Amino acid sequence: MVAVAFLLDLIVGDPAPLVFMHPVVLIGKLVKLIEPVLYQQASRLRGAILVITVCAVAYASTYYLIVLLGQYGILLELWVLSTALAARGLYNAGTRVYAALKVNDLKLARQRTAEIVGRDTAALDEREIIRATVETVAENLVDGVTAPLFFALLGGAPLAIMYKAINTMDSMLGHKDERYYSFGWAAARLDDVANYLPARLTGIALVAASKVWSLNYRQCWQTILRDAGKHSSPNAGIPEAGVAGALGVVLGGINYYDGVPHCAAILGDEARELESADILQAARLMLTASVIFLMGGMLVQFICRRII
Repeated sequence: MVAVAFLLDLIVGDPAPLVFMHPVVLIGKLVKLIEPVLYQQASRLRGAILVITVCAVAYASTYYLIVLLGQYGILLELWVLSTALAARGLYNAGTRVYAALKVNDLKLARQRTAEIVGRDTAALDEREIIRATVETVAENLVDGVTAPLFFALLGGAPLAIMYKAINTMDSMLGHKDERYYSFGWAAARLDDVANYLPARLTGIALVAASKVWSLNYRQCWQTILRDAGKHSSPNAGIPEAGVAGALGVVLGGINYYDGVPHCAAILGDEARELESADILQAARLMLTASVIFLMGGMLVQFICRRII
């Protein structure tokens, strides 16, 4: 079931006409509906209540809809699982930027980069556009593909959608600004916990993927061990460091957000300058690592079922 959903995502992705009923969109609307009710004061407890409520609704609604549909529930489960995955979307996002760079259209490349990153892009040169895109493809490997696969294999569509709810709440509430520093604390911490094991397994999958593409898999592993902990996120540094090591480039550095500079951790060793082809290689690594992660997960699942 999970493998078929993964293939469905690769082939179809998220069709634009169905975006309005995408589970992540619905989860976002639910968060916006509940937040004003609970946000009377910026407390961790109220934020935790929101997180628990949204997780419960996401899991229960998915589970009971599948049950209520009876023999047709498998079709809903297949579709829901495919929406939890973003492999095709992530690959396309990277290749769209690459295509713009190949025709030397920096303006279009900046516009397409702005669609997938939060940093300021108006003044980015070609090298910074490449860095931003490679970092995004690498970082989103976990929360966009491997972590949903992990929870789908563990508990089917309901658990995968609950994970997407956690991830969505982190994106919406897990900010360190005045409004969300306390209220979004539970969302941010739960996202860290949910991604902890998938991120580390993803690191192993990236090493294997580097070997498949005849890249520096040893440097991939060494860079993960050495640099992943430098990242501000306890999990995002693993895929970013792995990709940096495999490609033999440096990721991280100064990024601007609303004109304010922020220094991201430096990951990797600069054996060479970034080039546009690195976007394609990062996208290939992302897809290959996803397949390896899925195959490994299915193997473990098969062994566990035979033992139990």
